[in-house]
Amino acid sequence: MTTHLAFLRAVNVGGTGTITMAALRTWLAGLGFVDVQTLLQSGNIIFRGSARRRGAGLERFLEAEARERLDLATDFLVRTAEEWTDVIAGNPFADAAQRDPAHLLVVVLKAAPTAAQAQALQAAIRGRELVSVRKRELYAVYPDGIGRSKLTLPLIEKHLGARGTGRNWNTVLKMAACAR
Repeated sequence: MTTHLAFLRAVNVGGTGTITMAALRTWLAGLGFVDVQTLLQSGNIIFRGSARRRGAGLERFLEAEARERLDLATDFLVRTAEEWTDVIAGNPFADAAQRDPAHLLVVVLKAAPTAAQAQALQAAIRGRELVSVRKRELYAVYPDGIGRSKLTLPLIEKHLGARGTGRNWNTVLKMAACAR
C-alpha cells in the first residue's frame, strides 16, 4: 500500500468549498482508502491505498468523485510520502524554515513549470519575496508577510501555467509527521 498526502485547493477558505474533515475521512474510507487522517480544517489529508491509481490519475479520480458524491468542486494535489520527503529535503530556504517557518510557503502544483515560466514569475515579483521552483513545487519566502504580498496564488498560477495550493512550512512538516 502506498501512503498519499492530498492537498485540497480553496477548501474552507472564505466560505468556499465548505466541507468537514470528518466528511472527507468518511468519503475516502468509502472509496476503499485506509488509515485516513486529516490535519487542520483546510483540506490536508493523509491516506493509504493500492498503487494502481497514482499521480495525476489519482487526482482526477478524487476530483471526479468529490464532485459527484460530495458536490465539492476543487483541485486535489496528491504526493506520495516518498515524494513529500523529497519536497522537504529539497527546500532551498533552510534558513527561513528555521527562522520563520510560518512565512515559508510550499505551493504544490499540478504540473512542473518550465524554466521560462519560473523566470517569468521571478520577473513579476515586486516585493522582497524569494522564490524557487523545484519539480512540481514552488518554495516562496514572504519576509513581510503573506497577507499583503502582491505574490498571490493567482499571480503564481498565471506565470507558472499550473494550478496549485500553498501550505506553510509548519504544515508541510506536520503532514510529513502524520504520513510516518
